[in-house]
Amino acid sequence: MNKRKLNFWEIWNMSFGFLGIQFGFALQGGFMSRIFQTLGAGKEDIPLLWIAAPLTGLIVQPIIGYLSDRTWSTKWGRRKPYFLIGAILSSLTLFFVPHSPALWVAAGFLWILDASINISMEPFRALVADKLPESQRSYGFVVQTLIIGIGTWVASNLPWFVSKLGVSDSAASGVVPMSVKIAFAIGAFVFLVSILYTVFTTSEYPPEDMEEFEREKLKKNQFIPDILNNIGNMPMTMKKLGVIQFFSWFAFFTMWSMANPALTEHVFKTPAPEEINYNMSLEEDKHAFDIANTAFQKSSNAVGSYMGLYGLSSMAFALLLVLYTSRKRINRKYVHMISLILGGIGFLIMKFVPSPEYLTISFILIGISWGSILSMPYAMLSSSVDPKKMGVIMGIFNMFLVIPQIVAALGGVNFISGLLGSQAINAMTVAGVSLILAGLCNFLITNKNAISYQSSDNS
Repeated sequence: MNKRKLNFWEIWNMSFGFLGIQFGFALQGGFMSRIFQTLGAGKEDIPLLWIAAPLTGLIVQPIIGYLSDRTWSTKWGRRKPYFLIGAILSSLTLFFVPHSPALWVAAGFLWILDASINISMEPFRALVADKLPESQRSYGFVVQTLIIGIGTWVASNLPWFVSKLGVSDSAASGVVPMSVKIAFAIGAFVFLVSILYTVFTTSEYPPEDMEEFEREKLKKNQFIPDILNNIGNMPMTMKKLGVIQFFSWFAFFTMWSMANPALTEHVFKTPAPEEINYNMSLEEDKHAFDIANTAFQKSSNAVGSYMGLYGLSSMAFALLLVLYTSRKRINRKYVHMISLILGGIGFLIMKFVPSPEYLTISFILIGISWGSILSMPYAMLSSSVDPKKMGVIMGIFNMFLVIPQIVAALGGVNFISGLLGSQAINAMTVAGVSLILAGLCNFLITNKNAISYQSSDNS
């Protein structure tokens, strides 16, 4: 199919739903560990509590990709029904998660939240490849990254912003502060509205051969064989990208799960107080716990705001790429390599910052790598796979995102960082080394089409 080139605003409209997805993702990534700690989790327990996120992605994304490849509605299209279902479920869960009365409830909500976000997210990746000619793929994924950066920065600052409006950061033991509850409610609203915007402003191409499409739909019991067949026959470029993704996503999972305990403890000097260390029947100890807990909650707001900088940085980086890729080709391989190495340096210097404001440098560098992670691998992949299988391929590619996170959650983070010592900040050092390794693995990519799409019009 000859697809027409889209202008910036058409690409913006089809990607705008990612603003909401990123609100959910940033609130989850920036503040779930804080909620877990507030509800009594120790810092060594946090990675395992996060295992819900990668496990649901491992299961949900290939299924949603497979189903969306086989969906077509003249009214709703192919990918949009999944956007909408995921948005409704995610918005409801975002609203209720900070109201969790116990740690196991919050962990259960994380399962539901991540599954719901995945229902929306994978079809958005496939939509870019569905709608755009190959010469615009890098441009499309970079615009998507621009919107993701906006969402990350705004959502990560919501608890801080709500607190500045006068909403309290203080709360009783085991209760999430009202500032966090309101921030998650705002995130739920933005998630749903932004997805609806894309649903009602974007059309989709119908299947090229409707008769063949209908025959494929009528085939029974093909899901598992098709998935296994696609895994067994994945292109070599996809396998090499998988190695890069492994180290990249190990690093970022480590950040999402451990940045709050690491930075509140090491940089802000306000670790989460443990109730076991206080005699809560004594008014003096109860008051001391409340002071320590409020200090922890406020420094957690600050950590969230600093983490938001990586969204802002990725947005600026994506904007530069948008301006460049709209006119010229880029070498995706070297852009991705340099970006990942810069992010790794950002993680490594966290252990040595003399005061919190220096975290700005760390997260700006991390944002450059995040901007590249969200665009370059997908642009490289989409140039080397069958477009008819784009949904299921994107879903299978997600395995290379979730497997490293499962490894990290099941003890990888605790074991490797434990080799460096007991301080939580060592987890950030592990993340930095992992991201630098990911950057160096780009030397594996040799497919010229993946590195820089060659088109006849030199676009």
